[in-house]
Amino acid sequence: MKKTHYDLCINGAGPVGATLACRLAAEGVRVLLIDRNALPGMEDPALDGRAYAIAEGSRRMLADAGIWDNLPNVAQPIHEIRVADGRPHEAPSPLTLHFGPEDAPEGQSFGWMVEARDLRLAINQTLKQYDTLDVHAPDLGTFTFHPDHVSIRLASGNTVTAKLAVAAEGRRSPLRRQARIGLTKIPYNEYGIVATIAHEKPHHGVALEHFLPEGPFARLPMPGTTEHPHRSAIVWAEGEGRAQRFHDLPDEIFAREIKARMADENLGEITPTGRRWIYPLSAQYAHSYIGPRLALAGDAAHGIHPIAGQGLNIGFRDVISLADLLIEAHRTRKDMGSSELLVRYQRNTRPGNMAMLAATDALERLFGNDNPVLRRLRDIGIAGVQRFPALRRAFVRKAMGV
Repeated sequence: MKKTHYDLCINGAGPVGATLACRLAAEGVRVLLIDRNALPGMEDPALDGRAYAIAEGSRRMLADAGIWDNLPNVAQPIHEIRVADGRPHEAPSPLTLHFGPEDAPEGQSFGWMVEARDLRLAINQTLKQYDTLDVHAPDLGTFTFHPDHVSIRLASGNTVTAKLAVAAEGRRSPLRRQARIGLTKIPYNEYGIVATIAHEKPHHGVALEHFLPEGPFARLPMPGTTEHPHRSAIVWAEGEGRAQRFHDLPDEIFAREIKARMADENLGEITPTGRRWIYPLSAQYAHSYIGPRLALAGDAAHGIHPIAGQGLNIGFRDVISLADLLIEAHRTRKDMGSSELLVRYQRNTRPGNMAMLAATDALERLFGNDNPVLRRLRDIGIAGVQRFPALRRAFVRKAMGV
């Protein structure tokens, strides 16, 4: 233990908590980062098959934190996005939505695909770079909140203090429960299947979002490897029973079902690679992002449907907002855990996050059914957005976080 007092303590070293720690430490803020798991264990090569879509605003923040330059492999830019509506094993509706390079500001990419393990490796490497950042993992902290500080008794034996605690431990946040902050959950009765596929033909940086009656299907372009030069990530939502059956299919049949959901894309032969993942889909939101000397960030504060690929990005937007406020307080020698700062954090983040939750929930309910009236309304909406470049660019700027 190098210090006994910190500016803040972050509970949870997932992508959100660890990135916040790096971003603040890059500015000289004294940070203690705690996680119940050992960080090297998160680098396990068996934990493949997952990837993150990183928006441009998030990428800039990762660069400021020192993480982006430590990625061990190149990230895949997303140059185009196609949105289609249809049914499996059928041609999609002819009314499709296309976001091309002309819709992105200043010729930027819409986003970047980064393998989950690559991001973890980069984060772990960056955590070692900062003298003002201490990492305790594996370790546990018992938090006691006082009017002017937080006391943290570590399972490893020391007791330290901080001006602020940040809960970044995920959807089941212990600190959120300790603070008795209410939580509303929205079940979808769907499961998400996540996998990586290799395909015969190149994807050219094009992403597909295909709305289907049982749930959305996304194919996201991935960087190639020596073994598999053309790869994509698959995020596929299905009803509970069907999802498990699809997840358990042999590779050949699994690939056939994927191909049946790829609209009219022709990427040639498809081969599943690596591990498949399956998890229940739901949304949730904390009734407050703050408590006395406490801030919630990432999944501890909110969880949304993956239909727009924005889950991690809104967590990173929490990091951007909270880091800006804490860096300003650090430079002006103000109290980092003051109620004024925390209220500003909630005011800056919660309305936008709630709007994103409402939008993804509405998309799931509008597109996740086969009602002919709603199908017609969807086609009209897709065609309408396609006809108005200014509207497309507004959607893009919001999603990119710029």
